Amino acid sequence: MKKLIFVFVISVLCLNASSQNIEQEKEAIQKVIQTAYVEGLQNEGDTKKIDSGFHQHFHLLGISEGDEMWHLNINDWKSQQVKKREAGKLPLTGENKVSIKFQTIDITGTAAVAKIEFYIGTKLTYIDYISLYKFESGWKMVNKIFYKL
Repeated sequence: MKKLIFVFVISVLCLNASSQNIEQEKEAIQKVIQTAYVEGLQNEGDTKKIDSGFHQHFHLLGISEGDEMWHLNINDWKSQQVKKREAGKLPLTGENKVSIKFQTIDITGTAAVAKIEFYIGTKLTYIDYISLYKFESGWKMVNKIFYKL
């Protein structure tokens, strides 16, 4: 009986530690997306923030007419935002500022997907699906697909 209780207690402790670890990983993912994507890329055009959370091989994928797709790598996307900043169109403020709400974060080992609502001002504009990998340096966004509302 003592062995059974011991095994039960150890199992509960392991599950509790595992769920705490998952919550820490979710918080880390939220921070990466908020800092690099929302603040760095969308609202500010801040290359240091962008580079902190996007992998160098990141791709934004979208669909065109028919069965066609397009893609944009992070360097080109970042360049577009830096040009906006240089033209005085960034940082965004007020009604144009981007914000997000996290719907789900699903983590399996070193892979994760975050589903977020993307707002411009108060208007829900996109649903984003962002894929991430956990590297030695931490979580990095590697891919994004979206649905425009």
